[in-house]
Amino acid sequence: MASTPLVNKNIIVVGLGLTGLSCVTFLSAKGANVSAMDTRADLSVTLKVPVFLGELDVKRLCAADMLVVSPGLSLKTPALKTASDAGVKVIGDIELFAMFNTKPVLAVTGSNGKSTVATLAYEMCLAAGKKALLGGNIGIPALELLDKDSEIIVLELSSFQLETTYTLRPHVACMLNLSDDHLDRHGDMLSYQRAKLRVYRDARFSVCNRDDASTWPMTINPDVMFGLSSSERGLSWDKQNTEILLDGKAFLNSQDCMLVGEHNMLNIQAATAMTMLAGIPLDAVKQAAKTFAGLEHRCQTVAKIDSVRWINDSKATNVGATIAAIDGLAPSCKGKLILIAGGDGKGADFEPLREHFEQQVSELITLGKDGPALAKLKNNSHQVSSLNEAVKLADKLADKNATVMLSPACASLDMFKNYQQRGELFVVAINGLAQNKKGAQS
Repeated sequence: MASTPLVNKNIIVVGLGLTGLSCVTFLSAKGANVSAMDTRADLSVTLKVPVFLGELDVKRLCAADMLVVSPGLSLKTPALKTASDAGVKVIGDIELFAMFNTKPVLAVTGSNGKSTVATLAYEMCLAAGKKALLGGNIGIPALELLDKDSEIIVLELSSFQLETTYTLRPHVACMLNLSDDHLDRHGDMLSYQRAKLRVYRDARFSVCNRDDASTWPMTINPDVMFGLSSSERGLSWDKQNTEILLDGKAFLNSQDCMLVGEHNMLNIQAATAMTMLAGIPLDAVKQAAKTFAGLEHRCQTVAKIDSVRWINDSKATNVGATIAAIDGLAPSCKGKLILIAGGDGKGADFEPLREHFEQQVSELITLGKDGPALAKLKNNSHQVSSLNEAVKLADKLADKNATVMLSPACASLDMFKNYQQRGELFVVAINGLAQNKKGAQS
């Protein structure tokens, strides 16, 4: 793809998180006249470009040739909207990446599972001996991948990143699913869906969820579909034999995989479809699918204590993710399924959880800002004030072969720094429980 000249262009990077800092470095190296802004007045940062902190300077923004806006900032921010309305080009780091990238890209988005699918697709490429790179919304910022030696690049993309992306042209694009999330930013589900569907723009091949029409491209027919429904084409699921099918024939049995739950069988299908369209041999695809153990805080088995399995799914920050986790694990539970949920729901509608709580969850423990709202969805639920208290109560409620899962359906910022800290503290509490039990037995 032809490069867009940046030399001597007056470009302002707005937002100085990890992504913004990578943009400053990249643009400076390309000879642009770079300056930076951040709404945080107390931000401590040392850069070799002019930095303006606090309220965004509308006049300065409107005088720029281009704004590179970090995904954490809404395009509806008045100063940014004023600049855009004045004709200033507003893009994000992925669009900047697209201007210079020459390698095939596998691009994946979705409300849930995109980190797992992106990482698994990356592992499948590696298993085939490909020089593959992984980044975007996970791990390394996309711009830092451009100068690295590679044959293929896997990008996880958020709706925020896709809002400011126009010319990516993925080799393969995939939207996994759509559920209530980020409505405080997008305003409504239609706007959120439209942002996600931008992943298919100018893609050579498309992959989507057969069972979720909201993931289907608007103007093209998908090349490969996946799902839990039956199909003689693409990837599907044989529930009776717990086996993934390819074009109606046995492809991979879940018993041979380290990932658990039907939602993860969907993730394997999506990664398989993407890499298959990228020319990755099926034997390498299977090899990676069998050995991939998953990511931290995503339906991660933490411990098994006295026959009770403890699962950390702290990354489940929305309703859809928790429903997927419940649906994925409930069929394999031999004892109670005890769910710990709660946090900041970000204005989401919790009502879709009611049926799953009533029919599949044996005991519901809630905490955090929206814990009371979640507790109302199931009779005889339990409300607690901390993760430690939740773990202790779950241990008391557990029967033989029970499964205890932290899958909050909410963001973490009401009680924790981020979902990672929430998951880490959950693990600490479980380890403490294990040590106490061991001490009592000695």
